[in-house]
Amino acid sequence: MTLYSLIGRFLRRHGSAYASSALMLAGIACLIVWIPRQVGQLVDRLVAHDLAAAALWRELALLVGAGVIVYFLRVGWRLRLFAAAYRLGVELREQLYARLSLQGPQFFQDKRTGDLMALATNDIDAVEMAAGEAMLAGFDGTLTLVLVVAMMSLGVDARLAAWALLPFPFMAWSFWWISRHVHSAWRASLDSFGQLNDHVQETLAGVRTVRALGLQARSAAQFSSLASAAAEASFEAQRWEASYEPAVGFTLAAATVMTLGAGGWLVWHEQLSVGQLTSFSLYLGQLIWPMFAAGWVLSLLERGKAAWGRLQPVLDAPLSIDDRGTVEKVSPGVLAVSDVRFSYPGQARPALDNVSLRLEPGRTLGLVGPTGAGKSTLLRLLLRHYAPTAGRLQWNEVDLADYTLDALRSAVAWVPQEAFLFSASVADNIALAKPHATREEVVEAAKLAAVHDDILRLPGGYETPVGERGVTLSGGQRQRVAIARALLADAPLLLLDDALSAVDTDTEARILAHLRGQRVGRTVIVVSHRLSAVADADRTLVLRDGHLIEEGRHDELVARNGWYARQWRYQQLQASLDAG
Repeated sequence: MTLYSLIGRFLRRHGSAYASSALMLAGIACLIVWIPRQVGQLVDRLVAHDLAAAALWRELALLVGAGVIVYFLRVGWRLRLFAAAYRLGVELREQLYARLSLQGPQFFQDKRTGDLMALATNDIDAVEMAAGEAMLAGFDGTLTLVLVVAMMSLGVDARLAAWALLPFPFMAWSFWWISRHVHSAWRASLDSFGQLNDHVQETLAGVRTVRALGLQARSAAQFSSLASAAAEASFEAQRWEASYEPAVGFTLAAATVMTLGAGGWLVWHEQLSVGQLTSFSLYLGQLIWPMFAAGWVLSLLERGKAAWGRLQPVLDAPLSIDDRGTVEKVSPGVLAVSDVRFSYPGQARPALDNVSLRLEPGRTLGLVGPTGAGKSTLLRLLLRHYAPTAGRLQWNEVDLADYTLDALRSAVAWVPQEAFLFSASVADNIALAKPHATREEVVEAAKLAAVHDDILRLPGGYETPVGERGVTLSGGQRQRVAIARALLADAPLLLLDDALSAVDTDTEARILAHLRGQRVGRTVIVVSHRLSAVADADRTLVLRDGHLIEEGRHDELVARNGWYARQWRYQQLQASLDAG
């Protein structure tokens, strides 16, 4: 869909606002072309000494009244137009937010957060201006041009109008040539701003790492370079936009010279009155707005097309995971993974290769293995962040793809490796999945996650703001708050993706004991590098390089003397040395 198609659809949906604005602009244009004619007649009557004082005051009152009406009509059309045009910006931002919310991790691997934020601000503002001010400025300028030229030709003198319009083809050619460069210049400017925005967002998000590594000077130098590039790109676009004005000025100056020359000759030969020449000169002055409007409209449209060229691919990008399921409620049952194979985009080696498992409801499954074995990948497939290359994933004998994404994800509570907290209070973060939870429910979930005592030691208790991404909390506290949030959700499937890595072994033992007491009817999958976290699991799988190499209960795996047994002995030795 082109920018013009988008604007056309928006105009049809908001036709009343645009029609009323157009009517007010038509009224303004009619009054504007009436005023010079009235002034010309007034001048001729004054030259002929054919105007009494009372009549003069009456004519002046009419001109002032026309000016007042024009003022209020200008205010009215702006209120009507921009109220509608701003709605397009709101709609586009809602569409962009909704689309980004539905995209999976694969989409965001190719997109940068700062550039997406720039799309929601600068780019949508440019499209909004093209749909609002450009449309009405184009209508107003065109209508004014037609009426003024008609009055110059039919109401004053066609010969003089022909002389005055001779330079206008030069202006049309100049506008065409300039507009070609404006588009590419604004595209480069928007791209540069997106890169600058992305650098700022990334730097602020990782400001503690930047400081810890002493990279402030390097980051400042990168910012200065990007800011200079963005400023230069914007300046280049403004330079090309400013090129419209000299073209207008040259055309108007040439038309004025021709008008005065030809008009003076006609007045000298008594083929034109002084009043008519005055009217014509005023009409010629009124052509300034249509000429500037043409340049302004072309600039806004080229800027809007450049912005839409960046925005449309994001809005039209296919979802990385299709939500074509029809089952809207998950009935907990057996979780089955059959011969699943999966490779990340661009990766030749499979992250999972022919992995199968069967987990009865209410049971706990442990997933262990070395780094990069595919443990987190399996959880992402269960969450449908990605689709398997081959094999099937079923829950209660229903393919996961047959569930709607809302139904599936509302039935799963997930605590990722890096717990994400929002800039809100501790209580609000815990109650995120259950907004109407009572304070007692929030406190109970915090106790199960062994974070209640830590929260009470905070300055505001449960009402303490945690800052952006939970920056005021330690890593272990963030993990436990995320666990409390998952437990409060009371979903039938709980996924813990190395969610206990930042807590000590005593706290880990307390949390696992609470989970065992609360897991009646709840299926739990625990991913961990610390084998003590899965020692009480009903069954444990060992993954390595995407393959399932061992499975069984804790005591069975220890007795086999495989990877699990060697890792268990090593961790027990390390724990005893730490204790000693």
